[in-house]
Amino acid sequence: MAKKRARDLGLDVPGVPGPLNAITDVPGVEVGLTTIISGDGPLQTPNGPVRTGVTAILPRGHDNELSPVWAGIYALNGNGEMTGSHWIKDGGYFYGPVLITNTQSVGMAHHAAVGWMIDHYPEIKEGHIWCMPVVAETYDGCLNDINGRHVKEEHVRAAIDSAKGGAVEEGAVGGGTGMIAYEYKGGTGTASRKVGDHTVGVLVQANHGIRDWLTVFGTRVGHLMRDDLLFERERGSIIVVVATDAPMMPHQLQRLARRAAIGIGRNGTPGGNNSGDIFLAFSTANRRSRDSMETGVLSFDWLSDNDFDPYYLAAVEATEEAVINAMLAAEDFQVLKPAGKTCRAIRPEALLAAIAQAKSGA
Repeated sequence: MAKKRARDLGLDVPGVPGPLNAITDVPGVEVGLTTIISGDGPLQTPNGPVRTGVTAILPRGHDNELSPVWAGIYALNGNGEMTGSHWIKDGGYFYGPVLITNTQSVGMAHHAAVGWMIDHYPEIKEGHIWCMPVVAETYDGCLNDINGRHVKEEHVRAAIDSAKGGAVEEGAVGGGTGMIAYEYKGGTGTASRKVGDHTVGVLVQANHGIRDWLTVFGTRVGHLMRDDLLFERERGSIIVVVATDAPMMPHQLQRLARRAAIGIGRNGTPGGNNSGDIFLAFSTANRRSRDSMETGVLSFDWLSDNDFDPYYLAAVEATEEAVINAMLAAEDFQVLKPAGKTCRAIRPEALLAAIAQAKSGA
C-alpha cells in the first residue's frame, strides 16, 4: 500500500502544487529509476548486501534531437560531485540526461550515459560532438556495499530507458535507495508548485542532516524524536534538481538553484561540513537545435528579474516538501557500517505527535 505524502497527513504545507506534485509536472520532463536490492546479513565487500541504484531525469524526454537545456548550478557545501558543472557555469547549458547515484558509481554512470547519448543522438554518431552528461552523487555506504561498485552500465541504461512522465516513485528507490536523512531513512522525493502559467518542479536525493536539526514545515521536532539515533555528527549530502518551463537565462537559473539552499535549510540543516549540498536548476523553455547555435546572432526569451520572487518561493517550498516526502515514503533498512543498528523510516504517527507536542509547548 502506498505511503502517505506530507499533504496526505494534513501537515501545514504551503503553496499550490501541480497535479502530480512532482518534477514531472513540468511538461516534457521524465524520470526513470533503477533500484538494486540484493543480499542480507553482514557487509562482505564485494558481495553485498546491495542497497543502491540510479535515478535518471530527462529534461526533454526521449527526444532524439540534441537541444541545449539551459541551466544554472550552485553548491552550498561542495563535499560532493556533479559532473558537467564547469560547462554549466561557463556555457549555461547541458545536453542529455541528469543522473543521480552513489558516490563510488559516478564513473560508471558517466560512462553509461555517454554510451546512451552516442546511441540515441544521430548528431553525435555523425559529427565531432563530445558528450558531457550531468552525474551527481550522495554516499550510501552505511546501508550499501558501496565499495563493491554494484551499479553497472545496464542499470544506468535501464534507468534512462525507463524514464517517463507521470507519478514519480519516492523513498528507497533509484539513486536514493541506500540514503539516510536526519538519521531516518531518506532517499528520493519530489514536489512541485504552480506559478501562473508555469511550473517549478523539484526532485531530491536526500542523504543529509542529523536528528537534532529536523524541522517540519516550521516546527522543530528533532529534539523530541530520539528513537534509533545513528550518528554523532552529520555525514551526508543532498542533491536537488529544480526544473521549470518558465523562460530563464542561465544566470537567472543559477539564482533559482541557489534558492534550494533555503529549501533544505527550512528542514533544519545548516549545510554540514561533510555534506555535499549541490543544486541544479534547468529550464525547458527556449528550445532550439544545436546546429542553430553554431553561428550568427541568436535571440532568447526570459522573464524580467522583477517577476522572479514567486519562482524563488516555489523552489524553496517544493524543495522543503520533497525532502519530507522522501522520508515519509521510506522503509526500514539494516545498517551495515557500523553494524548492529537499524535505519528506521519515520513513522507518520510519531511525527504528528511530535509536531503537536512542540506546538503545545509541552
